[in-house]
Amino acid sequence: MPQTLRLAVSQSHTLSTTSATLAALETTVQKARNQSIDLVLFPEAYLGGYPRTATFGAAVGARKPEGREQFLHYFKDAVDLGDTPEGAGQKWVDKQLETPKGGIRGDGTREELERIARETGVFIVTGCVERCGGTLYCGVVYVCPRFGVLGKRRKVMPTGSERLIWGQGQPSSLRAITTTIRGVKLTLAAAICWENYMPLLRQALYSQNVNLYLAPTADGRDTWLPLMRTVAAEGRCVVLSANQCIKKSNLPSWITGQQEEKPLKDDYNLNGYSSTIPRFRRKSTITDDGNEIILPDLSPSTSRTESPAKPKFKPESSEFVSRGGSCIISPLGDVLAGPLWEDENGLLIVDVDFDDCLRGRLDLDVGGSYSRNDSFKLTVEGLDLSPPP
Repeated sequence: MPQTLRLAVSQSHTLSTTSATLAALETTVQKARNQSIDLVLFPEAYLGGYPRTATFGAAVGARKPEGREQFLHYFKDAVDLGDTPEGAGQKWVDKQLETPKGGIRGDGTREELERIARETGVFIVTGCVERCGGTLYCGVVYVCPRFGVLGKRRKVMPTGSERLIWGQGQPSSLRAITTTIRGVKLTLAAAICWENYMPLLRQALYSQNVNLYLAPTADGRDTWLPLMRTVAAEGRCVVLSANQCIKKSNLPSWITGQQEEKPLKDDYNLNGYSSTIPRFRRKSTITDDGNEIILPDLSPSTSRTESPAKPKFKPESSEFVSRGGSCIISPLGDVLAGPLWEDENGLLIVDVDFDDCLRGRLDLDVGGSYSRNDSFKLTVEGLDLSPPP
């Protein structure tokens, strides 16, 4: 029997509201159905949004009130999938958690994704920002047309400033899932963005005999494609990577809108002591790339009533803040499609023969004998590294 499936990567960007983004996801999936696509991957944080360029008013030891307002907007944009803060795992998947009387657990996003998959017959994998308790998690959810949600995972190591707004996910959620599409057995799992730079995390996925490796990302640098080629050749697996392509004009207003500066007050308390920060006059400098840097002006000759210098250059609102770079890679590390640049609604489509994963393991199987697991041992807290059934 042929082991070929048609796979797609959607280079979509988050819209102004979560409901609008869900509607756009459905339109893309319907388009995928019309092109006989079996599975489609959406980017990191597609539902809920990747808050590119947002600072959340944070500096080391200090948070501004306007940054808390940004977080409020961002929190409300996130989706509630009805999970628990510690991650309920299979109990959440099987809908065994307590539900409110006469209602569903969560905000209905899970049920909407299951409906879209069921009605189109397309397997959906999408990045999302999940709110649970008072914490946000960057996650990925796997949605089967026949059985609904088969699994969900949370990013275990947010990168850089992401650590301020996202909690650390559970390593147990790295469990791969299995499904069969048109007679082709898939073992699939996701590593989110810079988790792909974590060698032990990659090995945790390889050890589960993954043949479809999903890499939703926010990294649009030229260095991303070589990493994806390495992952594919290393794991002898098909790699799908999806990134958002978005212009400054499409960022939410709570990021781009100018907000009135508020008094610092006591929101800058350090170690329980009130920190009084001098309110210096400011001077503005424009860099070569059009960014404004505002520094305190300590000069006594400057009048306190003088207005800060105005920017000499204002970047166009059409400027890309993420250029994309989505791609599809073969089990031998060959680029099958992409990288796709500056296309805000691109769809990469490739017919893939999953027997190529086995052909590639003639000489390399880092989850099996080539790993020398008799000499090197990897354990992950709460995660069974044996291939799933």
